[in-house]
Amino acid sequence: MRAPDPAVSVVIPTYRRPDLLERCLRALCAQDIDGGAYEVIVCDDGCEPRIAKLVEALAAEHPHRVLRYVAVSRTQGPAGARNAGAWRSRAGIVAFTDDDTIPTPAWVREGCRALAAMPAWSAASGRTLVPTPARPTDHERDTAGLSTAEFVTANCFVRRKALVSIGGFDERFTRAWREDSDLQFRLEQEVGPVGRAPDAVVVHPVRPAPWGSSIAAQAKVYFDALLYKKHPALYRTRIRRFPPWQYYVIGLAVVVAVVAALAGAWRVAGAAALLWSVLTAWFCARRLRGAALTPSHVAEMVVTSILIPPLSLYWRLRGALAFQTRFL
Repeated sequence: MRAPDPAVSVVIPTYRRPDLLERCLRALCAQDIDGGAYEVIVCDDGCEPRIAKLVEALAAEHPHRVLRYVAVSRTQGPAGARNAGAWRSRAGIVAFTDDDTIPTPAWVREGCRALAAMPAWSAASGRTLVPTPARPTDHERDTAGLSTAEFVTANCFVRRKALVSIGGFDERFTRAWREDSDLQFRLEQEVGPVGRAPDAVVVHPVRPAPWGSSIAAQAKVYFDALLYKKHPALYRTRIRRFPPWQYYVIGLAVVVAVVAALAGAWRVAGAAALLWSVLTAWFCARRLRGAALTPSHVAEMVVTSILIPPLSLYWRLRGALAFQTRFL
């Protein structure tokens, strides 16, 4: 006899992080509701045997919990992996979290309770806690932004019918960036309100990052262009109100300084170089305000503050061209 369908399907995309995934899965196995009330679907973007074995081992260790493994080979990125899990789910509610979170014991129960209390909601966003020191590093501060975001896929509950009606996540978002905002905006526009479930809590510890990680992170701006193309008004009112004009001025100062120097106009070149220096120093000082002041972190902020403006502009231009949108 076939077991009844669960009330919630928890979908977790993962990519080559078995230790973090195991921590997350153990927290999910410790939920304070009956095991038959929910299932956990691990969507492996790396298609690794060790991940499959980990899920199998935990399923055997917790026979009253339903853990399923899905190898995701057709798509790239967490948006596609989440779709792969959602389309295989058997529940009326699909809960999403990430492999580096630690769901609290009441997470599933409280997320379901919030949606049950508000039938008009298409989805609900839980509360994400990011522990950081009093003076965080730039990377820690960036991760802490999850705790104040409107809607993040590290902690959300979506009605499956609503997810199906909008076609799931847009798989063009091949990095973990802006796919959650796109989902939220489409749910609000096409299905119904997205509410809050403040008692559905996950903890999101900050993962270690290499020195200068903010340089590589500028590639995320590429997907801001896609979000802007799809939702220009919402992007300007709820993501970023104004373009980063200081980056454009810094970039223009560099170009003028170089061109003027080549032309022998040394006063103009000097003035442009001075403007670049002042704006870059201001940018660095702003990033260091309230942040860790260790020698290594200060050096990192100096170097990355020089490199971020041109790299950000490069990825903005590349995204605007790729998605054919006037994204400044």
